[in-house]
Amino acid sequence: MAIPEHFLAELRSRVGLVELVGRRVKLTRRGREHTGLCPFHNEKTPSFTVNEDKGFYHCFGCSAHGGAIDFVINTEGLSFPEAVERLAGEAGMEVPQSAPRDREAEERRKNLYDVMQIAADWFEGQLAGLAGDGARQYIEGRGLEAATVKRFHLGYAPVRRDLMKQTLLARGLEEAQLIEAGLLIAPEDGGDSYDRFRNRLMFPITDARDRVVAFGGRALGEQRAKYLNSPETPIFHKGDLLYNLANARQPARDDDTLVVVEGYMDVIALDQAGLPFAVAPLGTALTENQMAGLWRLVAEPALCFDGDAAGQRAAHRAAERALPLLQPGHPLKFIALPAGEDPDSLVRAKGTAAFTDLLAAAVPLSETLWRMQVEGKNLETPEQRAGLRKDLRAVVGEIADGTVRTYYGDHFKDRLEKAFAPSQGRRQSRAEGGFNRAGYNRNWRPGSGRRPLYAPPIPAHRGLGQGRDADTSSRERLLIAALLNHPDLIHEVFEEVGELRLSSPALDNIRTVIIEKATSGVPLDLEGLRNNFLSGGMADAATRLIAELTGPGIAHLDPLARPDTTLARAIKDWTSVFRWHRLEDLRRDLKAAEDDLGRDMTDEKQTRFLALKEAVDVATAEAVGFDDT
Repeated sequence: MAIPEHFLAELRSRVGLVELVGRRVKLTRRGREHTGLCPFHNEKTPSFTVNEDKGFYHCFGCSAHGGAIDFVINTEGLSFPEAVERLAGEAGMEVPQSAPRDREAEERRKNLYDVMQIAADWFEGQLAGLAGDGARQYIEGRGLEAATVKRFHLGYAPVRRDLMKQTLLARGLEEAQLIEAGLLIAPEDGGDSYDRFRNRLMFPITDARDRVVAFGGRALGEQRAKYLNSPETPIFHKGDLLYNLANARQPARDDDTLVVVEGYMDVIALDQAGLPFAVAPLGTALTENQMAGLWRLVAEPALCFDGDAAGQRAAHRAAERALPLLQPGHPLKFIALPAGEDPDSLVRAKGTAAFTDLLAAAVPLSETLWRMQVEGKNLETPEQRAGLRKDLRAVVGEIADGTVRTYYGDHFKDRLEKAFAPSQGRRQSRAEGGFNRAGYNRNWRPGSGRRPLYAPPIPAHRGLGQGRDADTSSRERLLIAALLNHPDLIHEVFEEVGELRLSSPALDNIRTVIIEKATSGVPLDLEGLRNNFLSGGMADAATRLIAELTGPGIAHLDPLARPDTTLARAIKDWTSVFRWHRLEDLRRDLKAAEDDLGRDMTDEKQTRFLALKEAVDVATAEAVGFDDT
């Protein structure tokens, strides 16, 4: 059900943002705002600001931005409805239900929570009683301490077919409730219902609010299924939850570490070993919703699968399932366990350090995908290597986000080149210093700090850009030079030329004349172009600049400026340079907008900042994606 906007507005007005944020961040008042260390990235100097009047926070270090609901989602790993429900409860508000049927369903769910808690308490009591002797022996054999058993509220389901049923009915619960909660099985032939869990060690499964919603049961006898989980119910959807998530949430955030393991006992063993940040899926492969929940908690979750064939297959499924979900800033890493080991057996045999060492050595998803494709394959022939390239392209094609897809494509291209290049010397001759034949740094990506586009700096002795034009970037000169040396290029990139932002008045004048000639149908002629400036005060500067842009200096530095470069190549290279040039302009605009927002947090400036932030993201994807074509 969609939550009405008027309710959300009222909720935001009731929630004290400073008080809410202040529970996690030590805030200092500065005028009308509060500042502190950002909870979303590590910093020593406060760059995190909370504006109570405007109802939003902003970090000038990592650009985190949002309101009260966003803060709860991003700090506690809750979904939007869960965050709204929690804040509404604190504010004394009740989330509206759209129809009587919805209210009835909500009441039923509340009753089921009560039923599951009663069942959990009963299972826990059975483990402590006479009936639980065998289960306690099993627990001791697995090395679990009494405090651990209590912390995870482990229980025992007795052997008798209907003992729990009869006990809970005697306490006033209804049979229909127990069936709906998944505690009883109702035969299709209409026979008597009976206990779902019998002679099993019981693991309560809780939701994000730490409410018992289901159980997992480990067989202690000769039962067909080693593990048995609750069925889907109105309060339990196994694809949305992770075992131990409620308990692991805060340790995961404190350590910025979250480990996904395969089973309940793995989670419990790691917790007992002093590693309380482990969770597990509920008997199935990781789902999209579960992965999204991992990224809400930490920047880079670690997936740990058993060191056997089944575990490796599970790791491969998880890697493949993650591909469509990848977003910028949402990486995954994989922990490789020794053959035949699982986290439980490893920490029991070799201690906590053995696992933490493997955690520190975890490899990124890209490396896992590479190994999946190359291990066990014969890659000696060109045909086999071509097959590998095709398979890797198919892997990359599964990534939905354009920016991430481009980076993965670049990564695998580099891996293939390094793996199969005939010799180091030949690679170096093709791309000396990491630059391709066009002079662009193919290793550069946003944030790398390396020169992004026009790799070799233009030497001062060549005279290019001296004098009045000294402040003009090499990229701007390169774009205009290409237009001068390729007369037909203007018709292919006309709109982009019109959008081009130039810092040099002389270059801007040249661009204007080029556009005028293109729209008038007059062929672009260098001598005629020079004549356009004879009557102006910048005649000498323009003439000298045109001579430099069409002379041997820049032409020898980049094929884009050479008259003998094909038009198709010139179009592609010009568009690439233009897109990166536009991206840098947008980044400067974004930085200015952010500084302006810091001086005065108005709604108008906030809107401008967010719009520019989105524009930068789009421009980045376009620039990187174009270079990969």
